[in-house]
Amino acid sequence: MATDGACREPSGDAEAGAVRTADTASRVRVSGLGFGTAPIGNLYAEVAERDARMALDRALQLGVRYFDTAPFYGHGLAERRLGAALHGAARDTFMVSTKAGRRIEPDPAQRAPVNDGFAVQGSRAVFDYSRDGVRRSFEASLQRLGLDRVDILFLHDIGRLTHGGRHPEVLRQALDEALPAMADLRAAGVAGAIGIGVNEVEICAELMPRFDLDCIMLAGRYTLFEQSSALPVLDEAQRRGVRVVVAGPYNSGLLGDPHGPGKTYNYAPASAATLARANEIYAICAEEGVDVGAAALQFPLAHPAVCAVVAGLRNVMEVEGAISRSCQRLPARLWPRLQAAGIIAAGARIPAAGQRP
Repeated sequence: MATDGACREPSGDAEAGAVRTADTASRVRVSGLGFGTAPIGNLYAEVAERDARMALDRALQLGVRYFDTAPFYGHGLAERRLGAALHGAARDTFMVSTKAGRRIEPDPAQRAPVNDGFAVQGSRAVFDYSRDGVRRSFEASLQRLGLDRVDILFLHDIGRLTHGGRHPEVLRQALDEALPAMADLRAAGVAGAIGIGVNEVEICAELMPRFDLDCIMLAGRYTLFEQSSALPVLDEAQRRGVRVVVAGPYNSGLLGDPHGPGKTYNYAPASAATLARANEIYAICAEEGVDVGAAALQFPLAHPAVCAVVAGLRNVMEVEGAISRSCQRLPARLWPRLQAAGIIAAGARIPAAGQRP
């Protein structure tokens, strides 16, 4: 079993906007398959403590070395669970990314079964992109994780679709306060690299020329299901030496089931057009004897800007399935077929024939 849990080796400070390669490559060391911890933060439904711990332990046992989390995931629950599982492990045997941009506050009035998308009660998450807010969030994350540093710190969920009319104000605060505070943490050595964690392509294009980012986590926008909007950003990231972590490779459940499309896309019910396109992917993969989930995990890594793919995992079965999918050798003819059908954009990179996952 490969030490990065995904059978793949990693692909190969100046003022903002400059092209950087060597420095960024040394800062951003994550690669292959990453364990996304939102599900074990009780995303949509409660996950028992024992089941969450078993999933994390099994991932470590099978060679997964990169874990992504955030204060938002279960309002601190995912970070606490991850920290407990990593306790006692040698620090150089795993890598962790977490995020800043929200304060987690007690709120006894929050008693709904699902709160902010997570099955947690008695707390709330409040956007905070201030310099002090980032520092406080980071300190709280280190306490929950039981760590003295993280490998990557992402600024979480900035963008026009997320913040609507407040976007200009949020962007300015991110540039003036949040990102400089994160750069200070990087300079202090407590955050190995810094970047943004978003599901909006436009904010990536806005920020890359304006701040010294090491990496971007882009969720759901460069997947087997969709690539066109993200391709210019990935190509620009490659030119600038900004590494990209692709999250949401199953498009929030659409491509996760081996038997057929899921009912959700972008965390909402999938439209008829979305399901029709997904069914076409499943049909082609079935004809080639391929598990759609394996193709979904392996496809993004063909782009040279992409260093890792993070899949949200909830239990031991999902952990074992993701690792197996990441390591499967897929027929080379699959990718040209998907490209000819318009599933993979003409400008997207596809895995090379005979390439080891």
